[in-house]
Amino acid sequence: MELSINGKNYSVDDSPDRLLLWVLRDELGLTGTKFGCGVGICGSCTIHIDGQATRSCLTMLSQAEGRQIRTLEGLASENPDGSIALHPVQEAFIELQVHQCGYCMSGQMMQAAALLETNPDPSEEEIIGAMDKNLCRCGTYPRIRKAVARAAEIAAGA
Repeated sequence: MELSINGKNYSVDDSPDRLLLWVLRDELGLTGTKFGCGVGICGSCTIHIDGQATRSCLTMLSQAEGRQIRTLEGLASENPDGSIALHPVQEAFIELQVHQCGYCMSGQMMQAAALLETNPDPSEEEIIGAMDKNLCRCGTYPRIRKAVARAAEIAAGA
């Protein structure tokens, strides 16, 4: 099975009904995608498939074939000089020190990035609506909301 992940092609010889989460983590070493609840509730495993935030713990390998997959490792990009350019979401989460335990942060950032790709200037209500299905054990929801708004500012050049 052929997968396109973060702009690279991978050939995976695995069962089509294997969960994409485990292929990403165990087979390909893309451990930025986290295992949380395993039933699609918490959002820790959120990735992008064709630009849509998707729970990888519920997605079978066969559902991902031929589609564009992006994981947390694919948010940042490489500058022409070889240095790393963080995604505005990554910049904002670092700037506002959102992280505590880290359980949810990969999924939070992927959910936020998907939101900003479709809505570059979301209102607070739109941020809350987009982020409300990603759980945070530490309760950093106010900081997460501020970071998503800040990421929109960074992306707009503010």
